[in-house]
Amino acid sequence: MKIAIVGASGAVGQEFLRVLDEQNFPIDELLLFGSSRSAGRVYSFRGKDYTVKELCHNDDFKGVDFAFVSAGASVSRDYADTITKFGATMIDNSSAFRMDSDVPLVVPEVNGNDAFNAPRHIIANPNCTTIQMVVALKPIHDLATIKRVHVATYQAASGAGAAAMDELKEQSAQISRGEEPTVNKFAYQLAFNVIPHIDVFTDNGYTKEEMKMYNETKKIMHAPNLDVSATCVRVPVMRAHSEAIWVETEKAVTVSEAREAFENAEGVVVMDNPAAKEYPMPLMMAGKDPVYVGRIRKDLTSDHGLSFWTVSDQIKKGAALNAVQIALYMIAHK
Repeated sequence: MKIAIVGASGAVGQEFLRVLDEQNFPIDELLLFGSSRSAGRVYSFRGKDYTVKELCHNDDFKGVDFAFVSAGASVSRDYADTITKFGATMIDNSSAFRMDSDVPLVVPEVNGNDAFNAPRHIIANPNCTTIQMVVALKPIHDLATIKRVHVATYQAASGAGAAAMDELKEQSAQISRGEEPTVNKFAYQLAFNVIPHIDVFTDNGYTKEEMKMYNETKKIMHAPNLDVSATCVRVPVMRAHSEAIWVETEKAVTVSEAREAFENAEGVVVMDNPAAKEYPMPLMMAGKDPVYVGRIRKDLTSDHGLSFWTVSDQIKKGAALNAVQIALYMIAHK
């Protein structure tokens, strides 16, 4: 198995290396690619050093089975043909191809078989918030078709990259010293604050991040009539996103039925014992693989409604882990 990572020096690229090792991914040959700035950096993987090569339009991807790409949408669009021209499957972490009709958008626990319908040899990794949500929606949807979803996200600084995490730490330190906090990465100070604004606003008043959840959920779940309304909020948390989710189903689902479905679902861990103050929180879930579900309860506004809370590490399941799981699914089911 010959594997390539494009964007190897970035946060997700580094997570790819860790996840590939954790998942015991079968690798005979590993290639690392990056920008001209990253070229020449050396990273260790399974006891061997690998040097990052500059990504170029050449024959470097000949013989590659899977290319995990996390270098931004413009790079993905520019290099897709170069990466796939010899038959490599490109699993892309950017937004470049997610809504293309001839590119599957895949979360293995939900629609793994879609990965085999990729005529361009490109498979898109969904947005991190969408991945986390659809893993939790799937077991409920299997019990009773979901008609409507409302979701409020609580997204960590790491969703905006390493520089955003550094800024949050710097702001916290500056404020503790009585200094004016530095604001570069976000529209406003994030430390001791929440910002109801992720990505740019669209004409309908929703942000692009919120519209990604609307559009991607329909595609992944093959549910064009499933409506999703999202409010995406940046919170002063370092890593792991949280989501408060309300669903309305065509027929009633009891809390006990929902809990059992979550407990039996692939990729889900139930942490739901309010009496003992047990529920998922990003501080404890950072660095872990599953989507954690808690606070499962009846929605008091709807006879067919449920409400629950989810937490997942958006760099792992929301990015690198989901991409690696796509490849593992394809290997296991070919």
